[in-house]
Amino acid sequence: MSKRTSPRDAKHVITADDVDDIVSDKRSNWRASAAKARRRQRRYKRMLTQELLLDAQADLSKT
Repeated sequence: MSKRTSPRDAKHVITADDVDDIVSDKRSNWRASAAKARRRQRRYKRMLTQELLLDAQADLSKT
């Protein structure tokens, strides 16, 4: 079983398309419906996007 996506995975994102490849839900087969699985995926993607923004802001404040 693969691990779930964590905010630390944001460092592996180079382009926007990488987010789709990195986001994984190890419990996707256990979800009650496909709609709930899609919702969970959106939350993982939003979490990664927020982490990317925080990292970018931290980088800008350092310069």
